[in-house]
Amino acid sequence: MIRRHLPPALLLLLLSACGSTPEAPVHHGGTSASNPPVRATTPPPTQRRGGGYYKDDGPADEIPENLELTPDAVPRWEPLHKPALRPYEVFGTRYVPNTSVQPYKARGIASWYGKKFHGQKTSIGEPYDMFAMTAAHPTLALPSYVRVTHLQSGRSVVVRVIDRGPFHAGRIIDLSYTAAYKLGLIQGGSGQVEVEAILPGEGTSTVYAEVAPPSRPALPPSPPPSVETALPAGTYLQLGAFANADNADNLKRHMERELDWIGEPMHILRAGNLHRLQLGPYTSRPAAEQVAERIRGALGFKPTIVVR
Repeated sequence: MIRRHLPPALLLLLLSACGSTPEAPVHHGGTSASNPPVRATTPPPTQRRGGGYYKDDGPADEIPENLELTPDAVPRWEPLHKPALRPYEVFGTRYVPNTSVQPYKARGIASWYGKKFHGQKTSIGEPYDMFAMTAAHPTLALPSYVRVTHLQSGRSVVVRVIDRGPFHAGRIIDLSYTAAYKLGLIQGGSGQVEVEAILPGEGTSTVYAEVAPPSRPALPPSPPPSVETALPAGTYLQLGAFANADNADNLKRHMERELDWIGEPMHILRAGNLHRLQLGPYTSRPAAEQVAERIRGALGFKPTIVVR
């Protein structure tokens, strides 16, 4: 045998090692039955296909657990927000919001908006919570409630409509992150849906309210919009006009998301009772026209050219 040719000291060391019990490997940061792992939820990989989000928008850095268990909004009456019911203009199209909760049913594309708007003021003045069951619509009375059904999967959610948008050809509703998550729209960024208004009961004095979302830290109030009373002479592209400065600021943030390739600044110009969202200035009308055509190609709408 090999052992008889080994030095006595080495033979003794080998025999000692063979007769001992090996130590269990140490896993730094590991867990045991008495110390179960802490579940860390990270945002799922999201494709930018379909325009779900842009630039620095998107899922939050940490997504709450059991997001799929978030309850739908529960329709009840509540007073409408009068400033959000005024007519406004975006890309030369005049929108006349409903001044009461009315029947509505339409099919189109739903998209969603995320962390770039989290905590920002919505059209009814409340901060946007991407983890609540809310949505944005161009003309529905605010606030109101709709049922959104994903036509491919058949899943449905009920959301509280509190914001204006989207302003993109073919899109009919912008959903909160959680609403889109529950419908299975996060991965593709958008999807075909049916939107149906939820009308009040037979009585005329019911009040809408929202189911409280899961416990989360309160959102800080958003700063007031930056408004200018004069702009340098030049050529501008007008994206929208609103009676309310907050609604103009709301569109500004959405356009910063949709048009993340724009190099010129966006301004909210107050003139009389209107707050105009304008982009520029450009050195010439042809330069502005070139950008306007690119915007039409991206969103399906062409802004108005303004020269001052």
